[in-house]
Amino acid sequence: METLIRLTAALSIFGVMVFWEYLKPRRILPVERLVRWPINLGLAVINMLMMRLTVGSAAYLAAVNAEENHWGLLNRFNMPESLNIIISLLILDFAIYGQHVLSHKWPLLWRLHQVHHSDLAFDATTAVRFHPLEILFSMFYKVAFIYLIGADAFAVILFEIILNGAATFNHSNISIPDTLDKKLRFLIVTPDMHRIHHSTIKTETDSNYGFSITCWDWLCGTYKAHPKYSQEQMPIGLDCYRDKKTLGFLSLCLMPFRAPLK
Repeated sequence: METLIRLTAALSIFGVMVFWEYLKPRRILPVERLVRWPINLGLAVINMLMMRLTVGSAAYLAAVNAEENHWGLLNRFNMPESLNIIISLLILDFAIYGQHVLSHKWPLLWRLHQVHHSDLAFDATTAVRFHPLEILFSMFYKVAFIYLIGADAFAVILFEIILNGAATFNHSNISIPDTLDKKLRFLIVTPDMHRIHHSTIKTETDSNYGFSITCWDWLCGTYKAHPKYSQEQMPIGLDCYRDKKTLGFLSLCLMPFRAPLK
């Protein structure tokens, strides 16, 4: 049931974002959907099947197990469930922010994460363009934090829904008025904010790591308000991977095992 809830929410949000992209796109995409979508969605299907057959519910089961055994920091305090949920959500979100930073700074993890950044365009399907090994690492990373803090089981399900929905939203090629975007950024990560993170300019790639709320980028000094070039003209992807012929499905699967390009 937990998996069905998350999948239903993810597909619903994806459908809304794709329709929004069609009605009001922010940028003209340099690579056709027919070229990119089978690759990105193919990775998503492989990742979903892999998680379904292996550790798909590990995060939720870890939270239940931690609660039953009174493991983790939060399970040592007798606090209202609502407060437990809020604290769990905040800590897990900061943990994902930290993982994202680590994926850029640690060369071994960057080998996996560059699959996500090698996309030459930026739309809702970019949100699911991840190497299967990075998805596995992310799950084990989350499980470790869930045990460490004793995260609330309901909060874990809610967090997964928020994380997937936020990622789909902030990777979407949708147009939001600048005045509204500026207001939204006080709380949530917008597509214009996260698109800067997908710039080919390294100082911009090393910014705006947050996926859902913006406070971690503000507090940790990684927030960047504007790119060097306009949102419409900003180059997306990695300088070392510009030929779409080398970014096919099989090439992306093998990318982490090849010597990194300069």
